[in-house]
Amino acid sequence: MEEALTVVIDGTRPPSAETVQAVHAVCDAAEDRAGSGTLAVHVTGVPAEGWTTGLDVTKVSKWERALRRLERVPRATVAVASGDCGGAALDAFLACDIRVLTPGTRLLVPKDTTATWPGMAGYRLVQLAGPAPVRRALLFGQPIEAADALRTGLADELTDDPAGALAAAARLAGTLAGEEIAIRRQLHFDAATTSFEEALGAHLAACDRMLRTPAKAAS
Repeated sequence: MEEALTVVIDGTRPPSAETVQAVHAVCDAAEDRAGSGTLAVHVTGVPAEGWTTGLDVTKVSKWERALRRLERVPRATVAVASGDCGGAALDAFLACDIRVLTPGTRLLVPKDTTATWPGMAGYRLVQLAGPAPVRRALLFGQPIEAADALRTGLADELTDDPAGALAAAARLAGTLAGEEIAIRRQLHFDAATTSFEEALGAHLAACDRMLRTPAKAAS
């Protein structure tokens, strides 16, 4: 079983050039080492008051592009959250395939004295859980407790053994090809917003790719 790649995201810090580079670097490694295996994302921390000082839309856009790359990486991705998680930590957690909580973890949309942060975490929260369960979190910054995250599908597991959860995720991915996982992930994303007729071509292309794989290996 191939060793997992790992990146750590500190939610106490705003998205920075270093954070963006860390995500791109681990995605580079995943793409360079094609095959099976997982990419582990460890997240914790929430931003302090005034955390947006120094941020601008260009920096936020670069961070969102890095997260989008993480969402498309050719490996199964596993996030492990501990403690309160908000800001960049929440963003990265929601972008992963398998999401694991440790006891006492809460998910928080950062806020200041005027409003909550309107980043793409709000979009991902609604995509995963639906609008009603996350309304208070998005509008008012109410923390999402671990039990509610599990109930609504924001998290897959609550455990005091994160190492065991990572090992179980690696076994689940098994020998599945990372490139194929990325294709199935995209088909899954598209199913929520794409009509049957529009989706059919992409599914047929994926079927054709799989049917041709033995012939490629034999040639």
